[in-house]
Amino acid sequence: TTTMKLSVAALTLLATSAQAFTTAPSAGRVSTSLNIVPGETSAAEKVEEKYAGAAEVDPAFDKLVKSNFPGAITNRELVTRVTGLLEEKGFTPENTLVATSLCADELARVLEDDFVEIYGQNFNLGGLSGFPFAGNTGWGAMSAHVPDNGYCLTVHGPHVGITKDGLIGKVERSGIALVDSCCGSAIAASNYLAGITDGSASINPKIQQFTDFQQGAVQELILPFGKRLGRAENRMRELPYALYDSQEVMVTDIVNTGKASIKSGLAVLGGIQINTAPDTDDYFHPLRFDYYDSDGNLVENMLPYLR
Repeated sequence: TTTMKLSVAALTLLATSAQAFTTAPSAGRVSTSLNIVPGETSAAEKVEEKYAGAAEVDPAFDKLVKSNFPGAITNRELVTRVTGLLEEKGFTPENTLVATSLCADELARVLEDDFVEIYGQNFNLGGLSGFPFAGNTGWGAMSAHVPDNGYCLTVHGPHVGITKDGLIGKVERSGIALVDSCCGSAIAASNYLAGITDGSASINPKIQQFTDFQQGAVQELILPFGKRLGRAENRMRELPYALYDSQEVMVTDIVNTGKASIKSGLAVLGGIQINTAPDTDDYFHPLRFDYYDSDGNLVENMLPYLR
């Protein structure tokens, strides 16, 4: 696990005391349930309905993506496998809240929407580059919104684009003629870091500004990965994995701090979103898929079932 050394400024912006969200005793609690009658459609049926008639994956492009990101699977495969595994644990469309820590980019909404179509609700924990900027405060609020006796599926990770001809760090976007950077925040942070490691960066006394504090934090959180990115064969391909390792430290800390608020169970799915052109499937490289019980104990690593 990568050890993160944050400045006092970053900690001030990102950390929130766990004591502020100590779970209240359930005795005497007044229920706020709307008493909605559960529907009859299962998660498996919703998945089948969602992808009925979907176009076949282009074998050539599929090979291109997987040659650059070994272990990646299509969003369609991911959603099908994840929902099937979670259904065995008791997750249903009626009792599950999705919580995501994904980038603010509209392309990151594709995966988010894929899961929302199955489970119906999403609580956004993320910000630029996919970092969980909502922190402990956001996690505490999210936990309170999980249905009574229900479950939470948390999905987190950075994203990266790949064009139809295999250019990493770029992607075709709907309505835009030129291919665009993806992820823009991550690439900007990478460029900032490169300037530091090669000595060309100028001193910026305003790195932590409230008008752009998330990007300032992303730049600071990527600092420990300068040598790793500098030595990478393909910097744009390595960048999302460096970001993931940084985010994983934060996500794990937030989850461990808020474990007392878990109701029936929690699944944490982490990995790299791989965004593609509007007319091709997006992909996801799963790097974590853990299941926690109602006591907050990690009881199963389900990642092998996604590979």
